[in-house]
Amino acid sequence: MGVRKRKSAEVRKENNKSTYFARLNDVPTSPRKMRLVADLVRNVNVEQALAILKHSPKEASDRLYKLLLSAISNWQAKNQGARMEEAHLFVSEVFVDSGRQLKRIRTAPQGRANRIRKRSNHITLFLNSRVELNTEITNN
Repeated sequence: MGVRKRKSAEVRKENNKSTYFARLNDVPTSPRKMRLVADLVRNVNVEQALAILKHSPKEASDRLYKLLLSAISNWQAKNQGARMEEAHLFVSEVFVDSGRQLKRIRTAPQGRANRIRKRSNHITLFLNSRVELNTEITNN
């Protein structure tokens, strides 16, 4: 690996140490349906986001709920002994990208066939702390 790539990789690794995230790949839900649920929790406190997802009637909210719990546990693993309430965690970013499509055939009238695309998606959820943001703003 070249020097330039090594330096950029070190910078990226250093930034990831202060970033708390969770990923979920190949979720068998269409990205459009998942984005509707992801928009509900973007820029919302973690406690409030958990309540929203738990009581949402949409099927996609269950998977996003588990992903948010995973991101919280990732935060707890990096911050031993810190309390979630004191850190003022919130969902800073949620990406829902299109995944692979399974192409299936459904029979149609008069001997024809229609194609069905079973879509999937990839979700990335980032957490951030409002306390850290406030200290960065005051330091600048």
